[in-house]
Amino acid sequence: MREEYFTHGLRRIDLDPDPIKQFGIWFTAAVEVGISEMNAIALATVAENGQPTTRMVLLKGYDHAGFVFYTNYQSEKARHLEKNPRAGLVIHWKELERQIRIDCIAERVSHEESARYFHSRPIGSQLGAWVSHQSDVIDARRILEARLSELEERFAGQEIPCPPHWGGYRVKPERIEFWQGRPNRLHARRRIVADRTAGAVAAFQEPPIQNVLVIRASSFLRHIQRQSGSDHSCFVICRRETPHIDLQGTNRDPKGVEPNAPQLCFGL
Repeated sequence: MREEYFTHGLRRIDLDPDPIKQFGIWFTAAVEVGISEMNAIALATVAENGQPTTRMVLLKGYDHAGFVFYTNYQSEKARHLEKNPRAGLVIHWKELERQIRIDCIAERVSHEESARYFHSRPIGSQLGAWVSHQSDVIDARRILEARLSELEERFAGQEIPCPPHWGGYRVKPERIEFWQGRPNRLHARRRIVADRTAGAVAAFQEPPIQNVLVIRASSFLRHIQRQSGSDHSCFVICRRETPHIDLQGTNRDPKGVEPNAPQLCFGL
């Protein structure tokens, strides 16, 4: 199935130069339009054998230090992050035709920070953190229910402590990409890279525009094929200083481009 995208573009002039502030602008927009669980975010980690694994977690906070989620430290995701802290996040808001992709490095938050968030959770969720040995196989659900009953009696009338095996991760962004859906699959992206040479909190910069890139956008290509009389499936797009468009043959062979693909040149 395929849906068309009709929203406006992603002009640099409309975006905050601070990517964390821009994340907040888009996140607020997702809240305002009433997206259900707008803080649901896909987390990708890598096992020791190199196998990537992805699951959904809930984003519970963000600032210039990073993006925070909470989990059981005995879970598969936590075991992966302890061995390899490199991870990836994706948050997608279909209603806004927007996506944000983040390459990051994870570290545990302090126990004090985890405890503050833990005690803000409903009592049932606090007890659940004690009950669950996440990612372990159990014989029957009644084992969990019996354990829950025991804990309800044990902690009756008192504050439930934050378990030592439960807490947060803060993922520090190394690269953030903002994606906006556009008509004819000519989607817009803005990619920003972190520079941590000045300290723990990253400064961000946009990488330079590449002079040559390859596109495969079916609607756009069909239009160009009609205009040029060519049946090639790839075109090389080259940056020129002056604003014009022309088509010409080329003998270049960039990776993935068929030999003698026509060259589409235009000013950027």
